[in-house]
Amino acid sequence: MSKEIFPQNDPAFEGFDAHVEKVIKDFNVPGMAVAIIKDDQVMLAKGFGLKDVEKQQPVDVNTVFAIGSSSKAFTTMALAILADRGEMNWDRPVREYMPDFRLFDLFATEHMTPRDLTCHRSGLPRHDLMWYNSPLSRKEIYDRLRYLEPNKDFRAAWQYQNLMFLTAGYLVQAISGKTWEDFTQKEVFDRMGMSRSNFSVEVSKQMDNYALPYREEDEKVKLIPFRNIDTVGPAGSINSDIMDMAKWVILHLNGKLGDEEIVTQAQLAELHAPTMVMPPGFMGMEEFKELSESTYGLGWFVQYYRGRKIVHHGGNIDGFSAFVSFLPDEKFGVVTLTNLDGNMATMAVTLNIYDRLLGLDQIDWRERWLKQKEKAKEAQEKGKEKAEAKKVQDTKPSHELSAYVGQYQHPGYGVIKFEIKDGKLLAEYNNLKMALEHYHYDSFEAELEEMRDARLPVSFLTDFQGNIAEVSIPLEPSVKNIVFSRLPDQTMREKSFLEKFVGRYDLDGNFANVVLKGEDALAISIPGMPETELEPYQGTEFTLKGLAIVRIEFLVDEKGVVEGLDISQPGGVLKAKKVD
Repeated sequence: MSKEIFPQNDPAFEGFDAHVEKVIKDFNVPGMAVAIIKDDQVMLAKGFGLKDVEKQQPVDVNTVFAIGSSSKAFTTMALAILADRGEMNWDRPVREYMPDFRLFDLFATEHMTPRDLTCHRSGLPRHDLMWYNSPLSRKEIYDRLRYLEPNKDFRAAWQYQNLMFLTAGYLVQAISGKTWEDFTQKEVFDRMGMSRSNFSVEVSKQMDNYALPYREEDEKVKLIPFRNIDTVGPAGSINSDIMDMAKWVILHLNGKLGDEEIVTQAQLAELHAPTMVMPPGFMGMEEFKELSESTYGLGWFVQYYRGRKIVHHGGNIDGFSAFVSFLPDEKFGVVTLTNLDGNMATMAVTLNIYDRLLGLDQIDWRERWLKQKEKAKEAQEKGKEKAEAKKVQDTKPSHELSAYVGQYQHPGYGVIKFEIKDGKLLAEYNNLKMALEHYHYDSFEAELEEMRDARLPVSFLTDFQGNIAEVSIPLEPSVKNIVFSRLPDQTMREKSFLEKFVGRYDLDGNFANVVLKGEDALAISIPGMPETELEPYQGTEFTLKGLAIVRIEFLVDEKGVVEGLDISQPGGVLKAKKVD
């Protein structure tokens, strides 16, 4: 086990411990681990606070934390290794390596490169709720990218994106024949001696020393469940301690760790070079004059702090926040890992350390980020007030709640389910359960605890017959609402349900024939039309496949005997009696 490291008799670090303790107290952070690197040595490694609040267990230098999106740089490192070997080119189309790669935008599909995947210029917004907590495999999510709408032209703008990093990790597998995890383990972790780093919180929970995840609610710290994000691992599932992460920073500062050169200097330069200019406000850093406007390299943010180039990447997932950074010209680096999600204590400590290392007047970053936190809280409250002001009072849903119950599907986002429990409408999406409160008309609000109690507008839509047919939800605010279409009851695909409709139906002397197709579908032959498969709709009603405006409703008496059918189409209804 590693021991705490602290610089002795260094005036720059006078009062450092007290400063960190004050920061984590002010930001309600249970625990923090800090590593400082100079050249190729760790000059400070220390734990603060608690990894387990209930048991009062302290953080030390070997406590494992989730590093979230700081994992992205490991994915670009894997690609850089493949580029060094001549197996991948940053600027060749992804389809040369993965012919089945496909996006909504056909031009982006054909021209997307590994560089585009990893510098956030795909044209896609985040679409995070498509993958968050999803039971789907990495391959299944990859296959659904084609159904996700972009909001910008390809390469026109920088937009932070996790799904393209999932794709980059899948690309590592396509080229190397090894999963992203296996490749990174062998080519990075093992070669660098990062023995306490892993790819899943499920692994962390089996270790001897790991931090528990916490969230701040109403200014109190609450223990929350670990969130497994293995599916999108290349975008953010790595867990590590500060001693392993210090090795990672030494590699980026020096091009190698000891005698181990993981990639060439040329590839490191690719990773650290500005590639896309970022819009202001992404991290709230640009409003401070000491920080330049931000750019993005390949898995790294690149900007200047008080005139010095700083390369960095943060990470935030449920219960954890991390910040990994280095000044390449000065050969300084800092890693801060915490077990509270969405906090800026990592930034406050990191920038204070650089002030100390550079011999500059220490800016009160603690106070600055506390003000940012308060501004964000005020903005959230104003947003809630604005939404409430738009509510139309004294309205009610157009149908009984039972009419909204069922499953609804989107080709990219999958299935959302609605049910009634204790007289209230509940939703379930990606195994996340949400209680719905009526807002107005056929609109409800869904409260999602995992997204910091965000309230999602949920609007039900009717078809021309007045039936609840779709549900519209702004799961990705920067594109049109995601619309899920109602799925028929699964019993309408069962042979025992379908076979009673088979037979001949008299249409005033002409005959329509209904037959069973396979074990789970019906088809109808109408005079003057080819045989057409029927798509289940609801009850005993079907539509013509490819022509949903035409409805076929089978008429059943009280004893369950099929008497006939109605064919509804624009202009009228045709009735037919079942004759055999």
